Amino acid sequence: MLYPTATDWLAAPRKQLMLFGMSGLGKTYLANLLREGGGWFHYSVDYRIGTRYMGEYIADNFKREAMKIPLLRELLLTDSVYISSNITFDNLAPLSTYLGKPGDPAKGGLPFDEYMTRQDQHRAAEIAALSDTPHFIARADALYGYPHFICDTGGSICEVINPYDPDDALMTALKPHVLPVWIKGSEAHTAELIRRFDRAPKPMYYQPDFLHDAWAEYQRETGHAPDRIDPDAFVRWTYARALAHRAPRYAAMAETWGLTVSAEEVAQIRSAADFNRLIAAKLPD
Repeated sequence: MLYPTATDWLAAPRKQLMLFGMSGLGKTYLANLLREGGGWFHYSVDYRIGTRYMGEYIADNFKREAMKIPLLRELLLTDSVYISSNITFDNLAPLSTYLGKPGDPAKGGLPFDEYMTRQDQHRAAEIAALSDTPHFIARADALYGYPHFICDTGGSICEVINPYDPDDALMTALKPHVLPVWIKGSEAHTAELIRRFDRAPKPMYYQPDFLHDAWAEYQRETGHAPDRIDPDAFVRWTYARALAHRAPRYAAMAETWGLTVSAEEVAQIRSAADFNRLIAAKLPD
């Protein structure tokens, strides 16, 4: 590990971490708290994906829809209007909207092949954004003078690395630069995440094999043809399975490369000092 002991962590003049786990358990809460407290640079992988690596896809999708409206089509063709996404750390809706959901086009669904194309674009973008972490650590210091760094990863990090391979290329590249920290949820957290997702289902990235299996199984269970599947119903059905699919992958990542804190412990943190004590408590003396 980057910080083998609690003493190493507490004495380190530069503290560099990577938070991972399911969305909704406290990654961005911690990153915002540390950033606002001063001295910490917050690197959002999802924001980097949506701006640097998928920004053009997102904007082109907006333009494609605008071109269907005669007035906007004329304005676009004459460069009279400018269309772009206003993605922020706290509002990733443009990225989610672009990823989309497969199913009935009358309900906003995408053809499954197009859906998988966008999933593959996200996979490449996520790997690239994660690979940029060392660059941003150096940039945060050289440009802004931040001594500490926190990488706020997307929930799908466990899908783009092999958590069962200690020589995984991406994690091998990252581990000299950051301490990976898994925020682990309880069964109660899992139930609440499912309830929250059920109220407002949103697109996510999943491994291709997982999605192909889920798509085929959902059709068998419902008897619906692909173009008659309710997109929201499918992603709701898939989400609970995704939580079960991801949990052991997160656990393997923490066991091989990092450490684990609970979502309950994260919820009690109110300052950088609280956070530093929590990390120290998880490391050997």
